Amino acid sequence: MNTLPPFLRVPPFPGRQVHTLAHPGTGQPDPAEIAAALVRAQVGGTFWGTQPVLPDGDVIVLAADTPQQLAEMQAALAGRTAITLPAGSDPWWIAGQARAVWAGADQELALIAALSGTPLRLFGAGRFDGCNADAAAVAARVVGDWAYRDPFSGADWTGADAIALLADWRRLIDANRTIAAVFGVAWWKRETLDAVLWDGTGPVRHAARVPAALGPASRVIAWKTRTNPAVLAELGARGCGVGELEDGMIRSTGLGANCVPPLSAIVDFSGVYFDPAGPSDLEMLLETAEIGPDLCARAAALREELVRGAISKYGQGGAAIARTEDNRRRVLVTGQVEDDRSILSGGGGMTNLALLTRARELEPDAWIVFKPHPDVMAGHRKGHVPLDQALGLADEVLPDAPIIPLIDSVDALHVITSLAGFEALLRGKPVTTHGMPFYAGWGLTRDLALIPPRRTRRRTLDELVAGALLLYPRYLDPITRLPCPAEVVVRRMARGQAEFTSPLIALRQWQGRARLAWRRLAGAA
Repeated sequence: MNTLPPFLRVPPFPGRQVHTLAHPGTGQPDPAEIAAALVRAQVGGTFWGTQPVLPDGDVIVLAADTPQQLAEMQAALAGRTAITLPAGSDPWWIAGQARAVWAGADQELALIAALSGTPLRLFGAGRFDGCNADAAAVAARVVGDWAYRDPFSGADWTGADAIALLADWRRLIDANRTIAAVFGVAWWKRETLDAVLWDGTGPVRHAARVPAALGPASRVIAWKTRTNPAVLAELGARGCGVGELEDGMIRSTGLGANCVPPLSAIVDFSGVYFDPAGPSDLEMLLETAEIGPDLCARAAALREELVRGAISKYGQGGAAIARTEDNRRRVLVTGQVEDDRSILSGGGGMTNLALLTRARELEPDAWIVFKPHPDVMAGHRKGHVPLDQALGLADEVLPDAPIIPLIDSVDALHVITSLAGFEALLRGKPVTTHGMPFYAGWGLTRDLALIPPRRTRRRTLDELVAGALLLYPRYLDPITRLPCPAEVVVRRMARGQAEFTSPLIALRQWQGRARLAWRRLAGAA
């Protein structure tokens, strides 16, 4: 029976509900393949641990199984310099930095040093016996000592499958290691965001004030609309690199305005995807990345799953909406939150009323349906169009209709920068953009605003989906509370497994209904 922890294990992400990938059982992985996969992914052991700076010079790293073994190592040094490192360090980092490693045969660093080609002296007997002679065989044995399961579905996995997921987690953790502080994240969002912002070394460093240690070499991230402008100014004055933190495009079942925590987020150190004034990581990805056939196939499958499940940014759609009996072209115009940053930065000054007016000018014979934004209708945000003005331009105003059935019921959309335009593209609908959303300018939309000249590449729909939904955001599984692929969140939403309830959410929903009722009463007076 295994008494030591599996070599492949789940990092201690904040809030995780699943603690292991490995279960009793055995496998027979190919030694060369498993060794190559481990080295490529740099996973196994406490790969999420700290990455201490090793001293210069010919220094030996000591990792003993027992105090007696450590004394034996020290006695054998013969005047050479050696250091020991705290438990929980990243063994791959240490193996890559060390000139040599002396390790007990039960130390994971022993196998990792051998796999990494770092000079290794092995002491005693243990689970990694022989790794200095045949590291691949030992790696296959310790990985094959266990069976593995997909933490999200429970399906049986191979060791190679487990390594692939750990590799994704390693990339996420490594990307977070340079983040010195996080600003502007409300406490109710931390429940889900902390796991995707965690750097492996301790609690996420949320801050309301600028820590004294931050300087020109520091990188931080901020939810800018929720960060004190004085803090942003001080960060700029100190020369800190400030990345943007925002919701992803598949966010949650329920509105952010109702304090429903997000299941996805983006971290962008170039800009932010909805601000066309400068490049963003997403824009540069779409402009420069080679998105191959495998990723496009995955994007196509995700797109089909989103359409089949009627999934939008805020969850699942409702029942189908019948078309009018006449055969007029049916056009959906989507309202937005007028003080939202995407409108302020990419809307070209256009309001919801101006969008409706322009859509009617361009579609004089169409049956126009106006859909106000749910946050506006919830009473929390700016952008209300009085009903009489809306009906002077639109044939119908459907404030309560879910967005996906509405998109399915129309022939085309007009948007400023609304994500509904992107969701319509997924469903094969023609989209006219009056602002500069992230999905405009790639040859997939009719664009009436001036598109940034940086966007020169023509993209297929699946390439756009791959960039915007697979490569750019990070996601959290609401069940296991582990970072996950986009497909996991979509399936949870489709199965009704992504619901959040709390007293705060209930209070915000009540406040929104009260504001909306007051507005309607005031309008009727």
